[in-house]
Amino acid sequence: MAERYFEGIGRRKESSARVRVMSGSGNFTVNDKELEAYFTRFGDVNDILAPFAASGEKRESYDVTVLVKGGGVTGQTDAVKLGLARALVKLNPDLQPSLRKGGLLTRNPLVKERKKPGLKKARKAPTYTKR
Repeated sequence: MAERYFEGIGRRKESSARVRVMSGSGNFTVNDKELEAYFTRFGDVNDILAPFAASGEKRESYDVTVLVKGGGVTGQTDAVKLGLARALVKLNPDLQPSLRKGGLLTRNPLVKERKKPGLKKARKAPTYTKR
């Protein structure tokens, strides 16, 4: 029988992450790679592991698998962080106040604004010439 896991979905901009947390030995894989191998930018690993730090849970006692798609590095980082926080709340609902206080359960609503007709970008207008 498959091991019991708790799943959280995180989204940011165009990125979407499915995070599964189960009891284990501290393995953290993202798209079949180690966490540090997938997110190589300085500080990203600490951002992703923020839900563990805020909740006081030990990373070494859980195995985490992540499937993340779309967007860029920042969007994927924040999507994984939100998905991990949501999965930890499903695992242990008592963690919700500490994660909420750290701002880890709130989705960032900022997305790219659509381009409007008559403009070059979402807000940039063509150069105005009087004559």
